[in-house]
Amino acid sequence: MSIIETDLDTVLDVEQSKVLGALRNNDLENEAIYIFREVAAQFERPVLLFSGGKDSITLVRLAQKAFYPAKIPFPLMHIDTGHNFPETIAFRDKLVQELDLELIVRNVQDSIDQGKVVEESGKYASRNILQTTTLLDAIEEFKFDACIGGARRDEEKARAKERIFSVRDDFGQWDEKNQRPEVFDMLNGQIELGQNVRVFPISNWTELDVWSYIQKEAIEIPSIYFAHKRKIFLRDGFIWSAEDDVVFRAEDEVVEERMVRFRTVGDMSCTAAVLSDADTIEKVVGEIRASKISERGARIDDKRSEAAMEKRKQQGYF
Repeated sequence: MSIIETDLDTVLDVEQSKVLGALRNNDLENEAIYIFREVAAQFERPVLLFSGGKDSITLVRLAQKAFYPAKIPFPLMHIDTGHNFPETIAFRDKLVQELDLELIVRNVQDSIDQGKVVEESGKYASRNILQTTTLLDAIEEFKFDACIGGARRDEEKARAKERIFSVRDDFGQWDEKNQRPEVFDMLNGQIELGQNVRVFPISNWTELDVWSYIQKEAIEIPSIYFAHKRKIFLRDGFIWSAEDDVVFRAEDEVVEERMVRFRTVGDMSCTAAVLSDADTIEKVVGEIRASKISERGARIDDKRSEAAMEKRKQQGYF
């Protein structure tokens, strides 16, 4: 085979991949829009859980399409740990203002001040797990019966087991051994008094699907998803942590400035950076295509134990 034929095959493979990717994105978008409309039809008080990360931003775009030309018919809610990246909070406020959305914010600090949870201390301290109490209190306060989230099955094995309509008991707990079948896309939102449902419209999406959709739709996202210079320090030989007052740093952990970006966005204390030069959406998509590590590999809180995420979900986590 000639070099010209080989190059042509490569080009055709790339173009075919793009076409198949676009078709897959359309199918996934249609499924997510269907799920949003089912939520509006089956529940009285839904809410969209919003973190300011790429997945929840994608949910907002999908909700806009599901109900256009009307406004999104439910509020957004952010459980704020107080340890978020400033860029994420600034983006959250900007998005809500531009789209004229209702935003509810409940703070983990209030739960700490009220003695409902105890702040962690030490090298791996994080407020991430403390969010559960604040979330459950907010659900009870507003009587939400459906909480829409951006969790995806490809992120982590506990999330891979969860249904699109995931029923939680009156304590907010998830029983992974007692889940409803979802045959032929039939979503059953019937719940008993006190129960609520977590809904995951992009459960079947992959990280690459999300990024491809962001690229196709030209969706604006926080700047920390792209390569930038930041002060960081190396922990345990492989975790690049952001340097900040809310992040514990030992005396032997030396701060340096490097080009990094964040694949996933959570608390500063539990979200690791990745060394990267991907400063455009095209470069990020290319980087994701080549990656062999899950984006949750950058979440330090998932490494506390083999079943860390599943235990948090059983307690009422997102």
